[in-house]
Amino acid sequence: MHEQATRFGRANHLTGITGLPTEDARSTGVIILNAGLVHRVGPFRLHVEMARQLNARGFPTLRFDLSTLGDSSASGESSSREQQVRSDVADAMALLRKQAGCSRFVLIGLCSGAQNAHLVAHSSEAVAGAVFLDGYAYRSTGFKLRHYLPRLLNPARVVRHLARRLRTAPAAAGSGFQVEFPPQARVRDELAVMLDRGLKLYFIYSGGSSWYFNHRRQFGECYGRALATHPGVTVSFNKEVDHTYILVGDRRRLLDNIESWLCTHFPQPAPARDTRQAAATT
Repeated sequence: MHEQATRFGRANHLTGITGLPTEDARSTGVIILNAGLVHRVGPFRLHVEMARQLNARGFPTLRFDLSTLGDSSASGESSSREQQVRSDVADAMALLRKQAGCSRFVLIGLCSGAQNAHLVAHSSEAVAGAVFLDGYAYRSTGFKLRHYLPRLLNPARVVRHLARRLRTAPAAAGSGFQVEFPPQARVRDELAVMLDRGLKLYFIYSGGSSWYFNHRRQFGECYGRALATHPGVTVSFNKEVDHTYILVGDRRRLLDNIESWLCTHFPQPAPARDTRQAAATT
């Protein structure tokens, strides 16, 4: 494995670390996007460990900072944030294409990184797959039953909950932060478009997303049976794991699962057979 820090991009404004396998490199490159405002190392060095483990399996990788995050500066363009993200990832794909000869790409993102991965995967023909860590999902009827029913059946919990609300309501008014997802129907349609193009999609939800996702079957409740059972879709829910994978064991299991998924859906092509040698041995 060879790691190299590099400046790149249409305005030479992006900073990233490429990880290039020393031999048997695959044609599928992996691009790891920022998790929120955390720079390219990822929370608790998650992205560093991820890139190195995937390099060991032959995947070229790039973990980089989007425009104005981490060590990347602004491009100087007058464009929306969505347009900047698309352009930044296009620059990242061009870099891996040049350095490693990659012909297709898998995007991996946590939280807002998953949202950016969704954005680019939907619009770019070069993307062949994506791993969404705590990406989009929506509170379904099943979610509400699983969330509220146990609480309603426990009067003591109801009393404690109401007491907390009464104590904190004045101070908390207007101080909360909540991510606003796009309309559910739009996300469903965009996922269907990705799958129709042949993308492989891996949805991984942690216990940190339990305020909006609390069971694996909720994916089908959100998006319908056709998407939930599509052969290009893999879904997992790890209730005991926190949002940023702070525990070493949780990170190790996550990385092993991502590695296994990548190797299954993007296998190393068999070496071309030398027809002259084959003819000589027959």
